[in-house]
Amino acid sequence: MNDVQPVNGPRAIRRADAIANLRKALLELTDDQHSMCQVASERGILCHGFRHFTDDELRDRYDWLVRKNPTLTRAELESMANLWQLARQVLEGVPLACDVQRIEHDTCKGWDDFTNEQLEQYHREVIGESVVVVA
Repeated sequence: MNDVQPVNGPRAIRRADAIANLRKALLELTDDQHSMCQVASERGILCHGFRHFTDDELRDRYDWLVRKNPTLTRAELESMANLWQLARQVLEGVPLACDVQRIEHDTCKGWDDFTNEQLEQYHREVIGESVVVVA
């Protein structure tokens, strides 16, 4: 059984199911040119993607890109980081940057960065349904 139904209040769902629901909805917002990090930045959803970081933090997260071209503007760095996230998705064989980072824990921890309470909030914001996330 995937869902646990409370008598009153929001539906209780397992963490894995909340992530699966979000993944399904988020896949409709991404494509082979726009990573979840870029979409989150542009739409102000989930962690806010690249916009979550200050300029210095973003440069630190993608320091190997900055070392090759220290004069990158933020927009250029975000564009390169977006392409890097997309390439990692292909190499790891996963659909979203959140899935990549859950594996690699490189620029963030992907789904592992989010508490159950945050997943509840994202589920409400992205899917439009209030849920309670349980183990």
